[in-house]
Parts: sequence; structure tokens; C-alpha cells
Amino acid sequence: MELHLHEWGDPGAQPVVCIHGVNAHGRRFRRLAEDRLAKRFRVLAPDLRGHGFSGWEPPWTIATHAHDILETLDAAGVRTAPFVGHSFGGRLILELAVLDPDRLARVALLDPAIQILPHVGLDFAERERADHAYLSQEESIQARLDTGVPTPREFLEEEAAEHLVRHADGRFRFRYCQSAVVSMYGELCTPPPPPETLTVPTMLLHASEFGLVREEQLDAYRAALGDRLEIVAVTGGHIVYWDAYDETADAVERFLAASQATP
Repeated sequence: MELHLHEWGDPGAQPVVCIHGVNAHGRRFRRLAEDRLAKRFRVLAPDLRGHGFSGWEPPWTIATHAHDILETLDAAGVRTAPFVGHSFGGRLILELAVLDPDRLARVALLDPAIQILPHVGLDFAERERADHAYLSQEESIQARLDTGVPTPREFLEEEAAEHLVRHADGRFRFRYCQSAVVSMYGELCTPPPPPETLTVPTMLLHASEFGLVREEQLDAYRAALGDRLEIVAVTGGHIVYWDAYDETADAVERFLAASQATP
């Protein structure tokens, strides 16, 4: 499937590909693109299958998502690029390193869902089955703030305006397919490609307090990648480009700038 693409920057500039996680959409990267990247890069961020303005039909397997990305980049004329992936998007980059290693110039993994534990996957999937409906955009914003995460309100206001859709019953729901997300949580419990699959410079930025990236995973990547790997720890919740925006944006901008400095 050719996915819906969000783009920023000069179409003739070096491309950077940003891949979102479950429940999300490509425009989650708007602030990062416009503030930090679009002056130097052509930033492309697809809506994954089952999300945003892309098609919602199954299958929703990791393999299908990965092939969707390759098909979309082929259509956009992107043969090789640095990749930035958050959560499920990070796992998809690991899969792309197997399917098409020459596609990846360098990799920034933002709190990647490398492999989640089965009981965690079950819990996330069961919670996703509930009807996440809101009477207003404000109710959705407050629901996020009530969890105690340090997300700035302005980020949530933008998310509500971009991603909430009013349905026939008058309630607002986010623009993604719940069935797809349930399937994706199951997929994230499957074994990932080994760390040594990544043969390019890699930055792994993780929310250390959230704990999605486990210590044994960090140790495995350190051992396999050596000096090709940079590990960055930030505070806040899983959505690092919200909860630790400045630290995350600084790290991504610096890491990607090195791709232009390399002959």
C-alpha cells in the first residue's frame, strides 16, 4: 500500500524519513520538522496503515507495514535516507534494516518498542479494545494530563485539532483503526532482528523512567554496535518528542547534522 505522506522542506534536499508509533500519525513530527529539520532536509512522515489518512485495511503485520514504507518511499523517489522512528516506528526501522539495508543511511530510534513482554502486550491490547471516545477536544486533553505525564498543553491542543474526528454519535475519537492497533501490540511481542542487523550509525534515545527500553536491550545494542551506537536518556513519558521535546529535538538535530558533515 502506498501510504499518505506528510512532507516539509525543500523537495530537492536530502531526505529524512520519520516513522510514528501506534495510535499516532505522521504529523506528530511537524514541530520537530519545522523547528529543527526542514531548513536542511526534506522530511517525509507517512501515516502507517490503519492510521491517519492512509488506508485502514488489513493485514497489519510488521512485515506488511515495512513493505508499505518501502513502496511509499519508492514512489517518493527516496532510495536512501536517515530514518527517525518512535516506538513501533523504531521496531519497523529494525525490520527495514533486514529487508533493505542500503535504504538506511543512519538511524535515530526514539524510545523504540524493540520487543515488548507478552503480559505488557496483552495489557496494552486489552486497553485498546475500549471505546476511547470524548465529548470534546478539551476532555481528551484533560484525560492525557490527568495521567501525570509532563506533556505541554499546547502539544495536546495541536494533537486534538489534528487527530480527533467527530463521529455520528457526537463523540470525538482519534483517527486510527483500533483493530490495527490491537494487532500491532501482538506483533511487538515477536522477536526482533538482532542488534547487529544495524550496520549504520545509530542513536537510541530512551525515556529511562518509562522503561519501555529494558536494560538488557541496551546492553545487547552496546555489545553489538560498539562505537556505532550513541545512547541518550531523557526524562518524561514514552512520547519523548512531547514530554522531552527540547532534549529530543537537540539530540535528533545534532545526530542528523552529522549525516551532512560526512563526505
